[in-house]
Order: sequence, then C-alpha cells, then structure tokens
Amino acid sequence: MTHDGGSRRPNAGRIYNYLLGGKDNYADERQAVDQLLAVVPDARAAAQANRRFVGRAVRFLARDAGIGQFIDIGAGLPAAGNVHQFAREQDPLAGVVYVDNDPVVVSHARALLCTAPGVCAFEGDLRDPPGILSHPDVRAVIDLGAPVAIVLGAVLHFIPDEDSPYKLVDLLTAAVAPGSYLVISHATDQDIGADAAGQVRELYAQANAPAVFRSRSEVAGFFEGLELVPPGIGNVAAWNADLPSAPGRTIVVGGVGRKP
Repeated sequence: MTHDGGSRRPNAGRIYNYLLGGKDNYADERQAVDQLLAVVPDARAAAQANRRFVGRAVRFLARDAGIGQFIDIGAGLPAAGNVHQFAREQDPLAGVVYVDNDPVVVSHARALLCTAPGVCAFEGDLRDPPGILSHPDVRAVIDLGAPVAIVLGAVLHFIPDEDSPYKLVDLLTAAVAPGSYLVISHATDQDIGADAAGQVRELYAQANAPAVFRSRSEVAGFFEGLELVPPGIGNVAAWNADLPSAPGRTIVVGGVGRKP
C-alpha cells in the first residue's frame, strides 16, 4: 500500500512496525497505535515479546533441531531481528524465504533483507498455500523433501474463520516433510476482557485487516497432528525465555510443533 497523502486505511503491518519501534509507518498508523494503547496499554510490550519469541523459536530450530530452511509467511516489514538473522546466527547457510501479501512489505524485504544468497522475498498470501509452496523462489531456496520450518508469527489473527484458517495450516503442514516444524504466535483476549477486545476489533475493522482473537485451546487446534515442543503453548514472553520472569498479561500466545 502506498501513501498518497489523502484518506487511507491504516495498514496492519505498519501498525505492528510502529509497535516495534520501526519507522515504516504514517500518521494513520501512529494514531491507530495511540488508540490501541489507550485500550490495551501493554500491546507494545506484547508485540516486542512476540518478536523475541520468534527469535528464540528460530534459534532453537536452527541450533537444536537441525533445521536449515525457513518459510516466514506474513513476514511483515523488516524490523530489528529478522528470521534469517536469527537462523544464520546458528547456521550461516540457512535458507530463508519471506512471504507477504503486501507489495510494499515485499519491496522493503527485497531491498533490506535479500542481500545474500539463500534469502529471498516474494508476494504471496497465506490463504493460498499451494501458490506459496509452488512459487519459483521457494523452489530455488527450499527443498521441500527435507525438513523445513514454517513460521506464522502474528499473522493468523488476521485470518477470519470464514477463510478456513485451520485448513490453510493443514495444507501447509501436509506439504512439508516429516521432521518439519510449525511456529505460531497469535493474539488472544483471555486477559484483556470482552470490552477491550471489542474495541480492538473495531479499531482493526477500520484498518486493512480484521483482528481475530482466539483462545489458547483454539490456537492449540492449529497444531493438531503435530508434537508440541516443550513448554507447549503459552504466553510468548515466557516461552523458553532465558530468564524466568513474570510475563504479565497474556496477550499473545505461541508454540512450536514438529511433524512426526
């Protein structure tokens, strides 16, 4: 989405970018974040905790699970700490493909992240798993005959039930080799209350993507048929955190599962 200086809908990716302290956003998104923080004051902390969770999950997979290839779907605008950087800390040759349905995101990713062999980005939509998995860039970087990690960080809560999110995830995991992993983080309203959740949904209804809260058990449904990596599904701030601490309210839950 481009900014034409006129009326426009806030962009969910740019809202997240601003929550993370990025500069790829406009007044519309900054105003939306101000409204969001008025309702959920710890939303910024939750976004930052989510980013750290993705980093810990990717490092674990590259270091301890022997995964050397990653597909990051709904990658979002580049920010401090990206999947290929986390992975290549452990495996300098790790292959990473970034996928997003926003052409501006893809343009930024190509310019800022795809500066080395084995890292690329293309425009694709989580609602079209076959289109993603058959894309030439995936075929060039990823060997689907070997284990791969699919990263769905803070993206499934933009997929409403009518778009069959569980079926979409099933299509992705069915297409990858045994020993592959699935990483998911997802917004939940378990601690913020119905009134605040309704206000957040209303806010995102004015943006370019809906906000869909799901419970921990509903998020667990995305891992059906997979083996959950300890400690299972929980607050992203506490998932395999180096220093145990009180994570505060649970706003984003996450987990990692292995395909047997």
